[in-house]
Amino acid sequence: MANSTSRILIIGGGFGGLFTALGLTDAGQVTLISKQDHYLHTPMLYEYLSGEVEAWHIAPRYRELMSDDLRFIQGEVTDVDFVAREVGIAGQDERVPYDVLVLAVGGVTNYWNIEGAEQHSMPFRTIEHADALRLRMVRALDRVAPDQAPQDVRRQLTFAVVGGGASGVELATKMADLLNDAFERRALPGEPRVLVMEMSKQVVPGMGDEIRSLVEDALKRSRVEVHTETRVLRVTQGGVAFEHAGEQTEIEAAAVVWTAGVRVNPLVEKLDLEKEKRGYLVIKPTLQTQTHENVFALGDIAIYTDADPQLAGTAQLAFQESSLAVNNVRAYLQGRELETRHFAEIGEALSLGTENAAVMAEGHTFGGVLARQARFALYTTRLPTWHHRLRVGASWFFGGKAPRPLQPLGLNR
Repeated sequence: MANSTSRILIIGGGFGGLFTALGLTDAGQVTLISKQDHYLHTPMLYEYLSGEVEAWHIAPRYRELMSDDLRFIQGEVTDVDFVAREVGIAGQDERVPYDVLVLAVGGVTNYWNIEGAEQHSMPFRTIEHADALRLRMVRALDRVAPDQAPQDVRRQLTFAVVGGGASGVELATKMADLLNDAFERRALPGEPRVLVMEMSKQVVPGMGDEIRSLVEDALKRSRVEVHTETRVLRVTQGGVAFEHAGEQTEIEAAAVVWTAGVRVNPLVEKLDLEKEKRGYLVIKPTLQTQTHENVFALGDIAIYTDADPQLAGTAQLAFQESSLAVNNVRAYLQGRELETRHFAEIGEALSLGTENAAVMAEGHTFGGVLARQARFALYTTRLPTWHHRLRVGASWFFGGKAPRPLQPLGLNR
């Protein structure tokens, strides 16, 4: 049994941070610090946008998930003093001490210094981002006049998604299905236009041919316009300019949504810890930092070398790393030898519209309605606590998972 007086401080409440905190309840005095008051089950943020799940399903408050043994502080960590073993929190005079520190703050949206991108595009990483995007889509629909020319409606209902990785295609197919459904329900002239812009030669780069084939079929079925080998030049308040094969194009857009990668959290940039050239923390196979054996790091901020390449930067890697962090924090406190582990793909699922998905599990890939159901089942098992899994599973089983249409603002509940 670990020393119950040991102060374990965890910064960041995503997959890595929360699951580590929950696993260390009896290992010491555990404190979790997060900027948000709630956890977010990020792989299902797309279903929240479409109304297939509710906020409480995927974004429960930390206090609902954590027992009385765990302390929660909502705030933004501003600095870490590795000598005094304490951290500062914005707006608070009192500093928080620790004996063991776990860094799991996650990454932030990377705009790659593209002109206007941060100012004018919409990120998609939080519940608030999803709410803002859904509202933007509804307002764009509400502005369509019944006697407008179809080509004018198409221009007015153009949405661009920058980034053709998993996040980009999941988001684009959800948006397209919602917009296509709204056009039918409202009997609007013309059709919406959803574009995905990707710099690589193919969408979902890094994934296998089987899953890519399902993704490409889904994009066609949802009538998403795919632009590969395309570089975004600038984002404006009313559109986006891009380049393909030396030819530059600028289009109007009701929204430009940015899913083109993440960068290191600003907190990590300030920390006096060993980093590689891109700014990610260099850690040992035990998840310990190079210079402080009582400081562990996991998730998007650190490079873990003994993992399948496709896991880099994914929630699945942070989810797996959390169990190693739990074991090794306990071992450190008990004076035992710390362990290492290889992380392999344990099954992944992509949402591809409101009625479709693709699942990769145990070397097999399949898509369609069955894959959509399997995706819900898979992510139910990865919710943080058994009681939350039970509540959400019952809600999905008995209440259904139908998408919520993009109704006019006056009719939205």
